Amino acid sequence: MIESASNTGHSVAETSPHLIEQLEQAIDLLQQARDFIKPDKVSRLFDCCRRIMQQPGGCALIESYMQRIEQAGVFNNTDYAQPQILIPSLSAQALKSADANSVVMEALSNLRLLAVAKGVYKHQHVSAEQAHHHLTHVLAINLERLFSAADEAERTRQGKLGQLSRHLLQHLAERIGYEHIIEQLIDEIWRILQQRPIQLANIKQMVTQIAICQQSPDIDLGTSGQGADRLISSLYGPTQSCREDPGVDVYLERLATMDAAALQYEATGFARAMHDTGLVSPYHAVLLRYLVENSDHLLSEALGLSSTGRDCLLSFQELVHALIDKAVHPASAQAIYGLAMMLERSILYQPPLAPALWRQLSLPLSDFARQRLLTLFGDNPAPEIRLLEGVLCVLGQPLGVGQGNNPTCQSARAISMWAYQDPDYLLQLLVWAARDDEVIMHFEGQALSSKTLPSGVASELPMDLDPVSLILVPHLDRIYAEMGRRCAERESDPHRWVNPEFHGWWCGRGFDINVDVPTGKLVNLDAFLRRFYASYHPYYNGNQPLIHPQPAGVAITDSAMRFIGWHAISILRVALDQEQTMRVYFYNPNNDSGQHWGDDILVSTSGHGERFGEASLAFEQFASRLYIFHFDPLEPGELAAVPETELNTVMEKIYKSWGVNR
Repeated sequence: MIESASNTGHSVAETSPHLIEQLEQAIDLLQQARDFIKPDKVSRLFDCCRRIMQQPGGCALIESYMQRIEQAGVFNNTDYAQPQILIPSLSAQALKSADANSVVMEALSNLRLLAVAKGVYKHQHVSAEQAHHHLTHVLAINLERLFSAADEAERTRQGKLGQLSRHLLQHLAERIGYEHIIEQLIDEIWRILQQRPIQLANIKQMVTQIAICQQSPDIDLGTSGQGADRLISSLYGPTQSCREDPGVDVYLERLATMDAAALQYEATGFARAMHDTGLVSPYHAVLLRYLVENSDHLLSEALGLSSTGRDCLLSFQELVHALIDKAVHPASAQAIYGLAMMLERSILYQPPLAPALWRQLSLPLSDFARQRLLTLFGDNPAPEIRLLEGVLCVLGQPLGVGQGNNPTCQSARAISMWAYQDPDYLLQLLVWAARDDEVIMHFEGQALSSKTLPSGVASELPMDLDPVSLILVPHLDRIYAEMGRRCAERESDPHRWVNPEFHGWWCGRGFDINVDVPTGKLVNLDAFLRRFYASYHPYYNGNQPLIHPQPAGVAITDSAMRFIGWHAISILRVALDQEQTMRVYFYNPNNDSGQHWGDDILVSTSGHGERFGEASLAFEQFASRLYIFHFDPLEPGELAAVPETELNTVMEKIYKSWGVNR
């Protein structure tokens, strides 16, 4: 393999001796306590276990203590005292709980079963086989949490507790073996790839894990590995010349012996694999660099370009060559997909873009920006190259920007919107942030400098982001928060004034909200929905298509229709799908847009006419979760034409979900 799977397992030695000593004491105290005072001692043990399991390697340590912990009485007088009756499907809700004790209890139960499954702990009520079976079901049911970043619901409901759940699931998967959940894992990878995210490190790690499982003589996948070959080959062997994963040096030697026909075959093979999956092989980078030097007429084939992208490539050939030379290396191969999609968007024909990218090629980084990039991505490739790779990916995949495990949906939405709508402005902001450690924006005529502002929504510097977001988000977060503070005393919601100033002139100056800010109660719901229909629904707005993406806010609910919190999205377009259902297509910065919002409102990311990165809902379903939107007050639409029956259907969905007590 070009890059082996990173070992996410951790040694128990990583836990501090002080915490281990506290754990020993807590177990001894619980062991010695009389039955009627055990509940008091359990809480001390829970607190200690929680702190340990939130650390890398903590779950491995607790697993080694589970026989002592159970025998001390931690599960006494609970359903967990009888592991043979536990139902795996209930684990998902327990691990998502906001109650620390519930999460810790579920984690301890699973670690106990893990010790039993591995033969370390012989339990009188459950066999190793039963424990193993239970844990494979637990992993399958929690698959989404195992292989995707935290969403808004998790961040709001659990905070740092979510970290504990994720550490547990990763530890279980490593100890039980991914081969037991490989089929569901493959389906999940394809579902995520369908959305074309920019951040693919976790996906590549999982594909690598599948490849290792397939090659291991100790692992029998049976039929569970079906469908994995396309994923593995897209990274490690897209063409016959590198099918056996020979290494980049050997592959380069093979390229030097190929004739024109063989090179063409290589170019089309790599392009097909890349556009099928959105994943780029390190071998693809070797080929592209070779073609620039020896057969640049094959570049368009290697990038998989249509006539549109090919014309853009030919018009800006020198710039494209420079971008490949600087940004495309085996360790930054994903830049190739970003470059291809950027050329397909033809944004280089915008007069500022080519000069802005020439500037980016030689941009000096500040010490702070360089260190941020080194901390997250390492030094292969260099920070300047990693940032340029990020620039190409963001410009090529503006809907692939994600907020990571951070409450910074407004900043992620802004970066996506600028990349989609105003890319030269985005590049200007990035220059200021990366070179000067400062971004200056204006609010109602007054300059705001990110250098002088207090922290924003994110209490800590966000880290799990793409390179562009990593540099920009801290600055944008502080500025957005300051704009909000300056509107805090005004009537209505601060977004009325902040969004147009922050995002750009194309943001509608009309604004509507269906929640009274001081009380949180629903207000003017009929008028709100009528205006939304008249502004956005083609049947009631004179069939006027949406020209610019518009910021909006939705009330996120979980699958049980319970209110989670407010979330920033942008509305991209409204159109009929292939089944003649009117749908709202929108961008959700929340890493994975395929969410279940309850009441059969399942956000779609493919299969209903979505373009890569878009989420969609039927119009009335989307309207039932909307609480803020912008519109053009000079284009009011036909408010009176919106039928009462449809409005009543939407209001009913609101009243039984997030509006239930409002």
